[in-house]
Amino acid sequence: MRILGIDPGLATMGWGVIEGQANKAVFIACGVIETAADTPFPQRLVEIDNAISALLQLYQPDEIVFEQLFFAKNVTTAFAVSAARGVAVARCAQYTDALFEYTPMQIKQAVVGYGSAKKNQVQQMVKLLLNLPVHPRPDDAADAVAAAVTHYNTGRFGHEYRMK
Repeated sequence: MRILGIDPGLATMGWGVIEGQANKAVFIACGVIETAADTPFPQRLVEIDNAISALLQLYQPDEIVFEQLFFAKNVTTAFAVSAARGVAVARCAQYTDALFEYTPMQIKQAVVGYGSAKKNQVQQMVKLLLNLPVHPRPDDAADAVAAAVTHYNTGRFGHEYRMK
């Protein structure tokens, strides 16, 4: 099973692909989709849509997992990131209905064993779990890989996290 993890963002959207092989998760690839701040907002959304479409064609995931958004302060940023996430979800929904989502706390709990873990702790555990020489970079890509690992580790209970 191939899983695409997505960490939503407007300026930087992380993505990571893992594959379940012989009862273990294997790292395939990761990266980020970047859009420039001086590009008009609608065009940034088009760029995200095109990049997600290319990722789907290239990696052909069986399931796609998103990190849920969490914003404590900046409402303007929340709306922009939500729009970017919406474009990504819509493109992925055209590809498959196997869409899942986890909160940041659920991802930290699943990867580190502690829901309030720090970013570097999550990155180190992803490195260890996937037997990588260094943790995935940049941070947004590492977060996306962590989301994919979380979904892989839910196994037969993954259906509980399907987007509704």
